[in-house]
Amino acid sequence: MPTIVVVGLQWGDEGKGKIVDYLSEKADLVARYQGGPNAGHTVVIHNEKFVLHLIPSGILYKGKTCLIGNGVVIDPAALIKEIDELRARGIEVGENLVISKNAHVIMPYHMALDRESERRRGNKSIGTTGRGIGPAYCDKVGRAGIRMADLLHPSVFREKLESHLSHVNFLLEHLYRAERFDAEAIFEEYTGYAKRLAPHVSDTDIIVNRTIAAKGNVLFEGAQGTLLDIDHGTYPFVTSSNAIAGGACTGLGVGPTKITRVLGVVKAYTTRVGGGPFPTEIRDALGEHLRERGGEYGATTGRPRRCGWLDAVILRHAARINGISGIALTKLDILDELDSLRVCVAYRHEGKTYEEFPKQMNIFAECEPVYEELEGWKTTTVGVTHYGELPKAARRYVRALERILGVKVHLISTGQRRDEIIVLKEQF
Repeated sequence: MPTIVVVGLQWGDEGKGKIVDYLSEKADLVARYQGGPNAGHTVVIHNEKFVLHLIPSGILYKGKTCLIGNGVVIDPAALIKEIDELRARGIEVGENLVISKNAHVIMPYHMALDRESERRRGNKSIGTTGRGIGPAYCDKVGRAGIRMADLLHPSVFREKLESHLSHVNFLLEHLYRAERFDAEAIFEEYTGYAKRLAPHVSDTDIIVNRTIAAKGNVLFEGAQGTLLDIDHGTYPFVTSSNAIAGGACTGLGVGPTKITRVLGVVKAYTTRVGGGPFPTEIRDALGEHLRERGGEYGATTGRPRRCGWLDAVILRHAARINGISGIALTKLDILDELDSLRVCVAYRHEGKTYEEFPKQMNIFAECEPVYEELEGWKTTTVGVTHYGELPKAARRYVRALERILGVKVHLISTGQRRDEIIVLKEQF
């Protein structure tokens, strides 16, 4: 049975939450492989909105096994809040939620370091969420991190905390002129979190691999998007983890030979949050129209997203490095009112044409988009569930995307709700 990775092909916010939710119905296991509570996946079921930050979208199906993998960094307070909010709304969160022993923990000093680092950058800030994700990954790579398994053993936790906090407090006090942290207060607070989360903590790599070996349907859920990947994105305006499909292997402990297919999620236009180059950004009333009609505000932060035309240059790059086998196209309905559409097929910079994504950010920041013009359809597509019912111009837009990327569209989202979707090829 298939093992499918769902990955965003733009700067995140592509609508992965809805796609994962749709696919979760036939999945035996849904697993998140990277990122932290800076992610926000929105799902609408019968006009009721759910916003998930750490827990996989599959949790909204009763009894579905959901994993948070070792590649995720976890804010225990945020996770407990998310669990409690779901339970208050009648969603089962018990043995069906499993957390990796090897997942690293976001500590309060990580959030402080995140905020102070951004403040110190001034007008050159990256635009982080301030939730401590970057500093938590820094400690992970620097071999100074605290993992979920450590929280379950108070003596181990205390030793690691006290050892590292002296270094952190030195930075906060002498570099940032910020308040120090008290080890005992953190220990008491996080020991309490450990008691709440202990029943969920397990060897998730064993669970995932056993499910695959038993021929179960497995769904791997990424956060953010390819252009925010630490290695392959628009560095330094990126997240701190590998958001690409390959991150599923390291973030869950699964060999690459176990992956059956990769579904790339593409928004019908382009958005990004925070700083960084954005060649197809629309800075006038049309960009505002897309923002308001598409509800383009961060699910986690509420920050307005920058909006622009579909960028096929970054999509070619994303499709290649993820090895995608199909596309899930989202928010097609947001373009319903436009007379004409543009798709960026290349860039120009100092007389040179770039058909591939330039890795030098100084060049990328100055690129001018080369557009292909397409006709708009000027009629509603909201709720359409059959491809043949789409307007001809909308079908041409879909075919143009397939032509440009050389990959077929498998799913088309035509609204926020779970059932507002066109299925061209079943995944399970």
